[in-house]
Amino acid sequence: MFHPTVARLTYRALLGRRRAMILFALPALLVVLAVAVRVLAGADDSTAGGILGGFALGTMVPLIGVIAGTGAIGPEIDDGSVVYLLAKPVSRPTIIFTKLLVAIGVTVAFSALPVLLAGFLLNGNSQQMAVGYAVAAAVASVAYSALFLLFGTITRQAVVFGLVYALVWEALVGTLVPGAKTLSVQQWALAVGQKAAAEGAITSDVQLPLAIGLLVVLTAAATWYAARRLKALTLAGEE
Repeated sequence: MFHPTVARLTYRALLGRRRAMILFALPALLVVLAVAVRVLAGADDSTAGGILGGFALGTMVPLIGVIAGTGAIGPEIDDGSVVYLLAKPVSRPTIIFTKLLVAIGVTVAFSALPVLLAGFLLNGNSQQMAVGYAVAAAVASVAYSALFLLFGTITRQAVVFGLVYALVWEALVGTLVPGAKTLSVQQWALAVGQKAAAEGAITSDVQLPLAIGLLVVLTAAATWYAARRLKALTLAGEE
């Protein structure tokens, strides 16, 4: 289910100059913000929670997921180079699964690790907040990677749809509208992250068993359907 050549090509595409600049810029902004807040306001758990839960998990992580998830396959479909990949004796599920693993690795590296560092900078990991939010970011990275990889297989405007989802649904609707929070990847991830932090340090509107179930269903369903879409794309090309 893992193909080294596909993985290498995907890594090369994701870490190209343009995408790499964006991938590095967002975590760098988080770290700079954390340093500035610590210097100006000192260590404060409430401020740390606001930055890690609001900016980092609510905005930065889904945006990195958009870049990595859609970038893992979308450009190849757009420029037609995916045809050369599909001509290789590699199964469609293997292609999708390999690209998903690469997208997850990139998203975790550029989101969970900076969140952990920022948490230590903000309050020295008081109440295990840095660890809790880093765990939440890692969990969210898996779901976002699968979802946005699926977007890349179903539409040529995957980045646009991904940005709308990330900035409107996750950062706005999923944060402010009570009923919509149940369908927010951010809230599902927070439910997992709160178990790694001290009691009350991190809160979620979704119970842990439901959150885990929804995360698994979303990731599995998105991966399965992306493979189906890739197979349909092959058949369409052959016709």
